[in-house]
Amino acid sequence: MSAQNIITLLELVFRRGLPKNNQFIKKRNMINVLLADDHTMFVDGIDSILKAESDINVVGKVYNGPEVVEFVKNNEVDLILLDVNLPGMNGIEVCKKLKEFDNKTKILAISMFNEESFVTEILNNGAEGYILKNTGREELLKALRTVVGGKSYFSDDVTQTIMKGLMKQRRASKQREGFFPKISRREKEVLKLIVQEHTTQEIANKLFISLKTVESHRSSLLNKMNARNSAGLVRIALENNLLD
Repeated sequence: MSAQNIITLLELVFRRGLPKNNQFIKKRNMINVLLADDHTMFVDGIDSILKAESDINVVGKVYNGPEVVEFVKNNEVDLILLDVNLPGMNGIEVCKKLKEFDNKTKILAISMFNEESFVTEILNNGAEGYILKNTGREELLKALRTVVGGKSYFSDDVTQTIMKGLMKQRRASKQREGFFPKISRREKEVLKLIVQEHTTQEIANKLFISLKTVESHRSSLLNKMNARNSAGLVRIALENNLLD
């Protein structure tokens, strides 16, 4: 083979090699998504949407909870679009299981249900976002890319549900605070020692006060907390975090 032919061959190999390298870089930068839902038509519909995106690669489709866990163990997944109500192991249980061995894969929960209990529990167990199944194409893609980017994402309706839950907690907290009259510093000290099962004499000795004063504080606490005895004081104090 002549020198000119060798040069021509090398140029051809080099030119053909460039697209492969570019394709590799593009592949490497793609978002690997696992679809997890027990409704085949829904999964196929999402799959067709995501396949049209140049930066998203659907690496798998699974239809129950145990399959999700097994797939993540054996494949590189950036994000799971996870149905909350999977058979075999629901989405909340899947999140708990994944936390045992994987802390890199992002989870975007998806559901027909916009209930506070579902939303709160799956978020508390590792999901970074929650969208509803009536979400449109553009919002789905935005949610997916947002969660992969390290931020949280919620459908507008889900955000409202979360806010209502927070407001409910705040109202309950204020009601608890309003239920109990203010407890003085000394009463709180006496209450803490009662919870620790100290006798009246021991409390008097520790606080350098008389038995009569201890009984006076105890009587005041019973009245303020609407308790019948020391056991009631202990229960109410622990239930309402009065010693924090």
